[in-house]
Amino acid sequence: MKGAAVGLKRELGLFSAINLILAVMIGSGIFVSPASALKYSGSVGMCLVVWAICGVISLLGALAFAELSTVVPRSGAEYAYFMDSFTPLHPFWGPLPAFLYSWLMVIIIRPAEVAVIVLTFSEYLCQPVMDALCIADPQGVQQVKKAVALAGLGIITYINSRSVRLYVKVQNIFGSFKVLACLVVIACGVYELSIGNTANLAQGFAGTSASPKNIALSFYSGLWAYDGWSAVSTVTEEIKQPERNIPKSIMISVPIVTALYVCMNIAYMSVLSVPEMVGSQAVAVTFGERILGPFAFIIPLGVALSTFGCALSVQFGVTRLCYVSGQDGFMLQGFSFVHHKRHTPAPAVAFQGLVAFIFIASGDIVRLIEFASFMIWVSYGTAMVSLLVLRRTRSQVPRPYKVPTWIPIFICLVAVFLSVTPIVTDPDPMYLFALGFALLGVPVYYCCCYKKTLQPKACLNRLTYCLQVLFEAVPPDAPEP
Repeated sequence: MKGAAVGLKRELGLFSAINLILAVMIGSGIFVSPASALKYSGSVGMCLVVWAICGVISLLGALAFAELSTVVPRSGAEYAYFMDSFTPLHPFWGPLPAFLYSWLMVIIIRPAEVAVIVLTFSEYLCQPVMDALCIADPQGVQQVKKAVALAGLGIITYINSRSVRLYVKVQNIFGSFKVLACLVVIACGVYELSIGNTANLAQGFAGTSASPKNIALSFYSGLWAYDGWSAVSTVTEEIKQPERNIPKSIMISVPIVTALYVCMNIAYMSVLSVPEMVGSQAVAVTFGERILGPFAFIIPLGVALSTFGCALSVQFGVTRLCYVSGQDGFMLQGFSFVHHKRHTPAPAVAFQGLVAFIFIASGDIVRLIEFASFMIWVSYGTAMVSLLVLRRTRSQVPRPYKVPTWIPIFICLVAVFLSVTPIVTDPDPMYLFALGFALLGVPVYYCCCYKKTLQPKACLNRLTYCLQVLFEAVPPDAPEP
């Protein structure tokens, strides 16, 4: 009797797909630093317009990804789209965008992002406790926070390696608490407005910036807060009925996030003036201290829950990218193996946990994220190009969902704007470092993947064998249809 197929299983339903998008999109940003859009737009009215338009742009981009996921039903999101659209065009240049994407995301951007999010989780979990215990030793506090961050990283790595079902259960719980924390802020804002605290909002569009540069930067700030709408496309192979549930999850979750973001900004503005919001290090915490009194701890607790769930989902997504890259020979072959019983890419999960651990232990990496992450929008724009290419090269493939052609063109233009804006407005050598690291991937690709002249086969085979034994992992069977 033939046993069950070994590989990734379709265990994410519609609710879990919605929660995955909510988990990645709603991180610490809306709680900690929603003031950048207000600072650059200049007025509360224009700021709210920016948040609403950014939500619409994110929805359009996510819907374009939904079409891509029906044409390329493989995990990995942009990586899979680049492989299927560009590889047939040229033997060398075709696979290069996919390799560079995996090179950047797997080695630097996503694990560093997980590290930063976990450190934020530790910050907001530990600080109220430290204040209550009157612990003021800066060095001791930092050591405790780093230890808690490492413990949190260990927990999310265990969850993602243990079982997809366990991930779903934990994420559904944390996703619900995350939305609840947003609703607490909104409810407080509704109360303040109901008792007549409308002075700040009554300023309307007074003071709106007339500078095209500032308006551009306000949209840049808003769109970064919405980043994560492509999360569900990274796990296409694990979504039940992806052709149905991916578009539906996007059309439900992105408007929810937009409504929450706009309403939370209204709530903040009902209590805090423009200078107070712009000058606050953590707007939601300042808001909570002003209005919740002894229950102000709810806000940092909400931030901690939000960031933990976000880190869990970001790691979940990047391990699938590492998994499919291993299948194509762009990463170690062992990263494409799955646990023979749990059906999780355990070696890829462990590798991502290790890289994030190194980032946490190495010190301050926030600036690395700030300067390297602008390349995420380069990948979004390239994905829109791949959609247009696939419409020509795979015109015969059934598309149960299809967006108008103007949408990928529009999102591509937005991506170009967001990729160029930080370099033009704030030139910094760190941008050159990010571009340099990306370009470093070209000779690595040429030697290790295209020519395969620097692949020590005996060593790689032994390493693959060790991964198999250590993680009880085996090559996957063909994915479920």
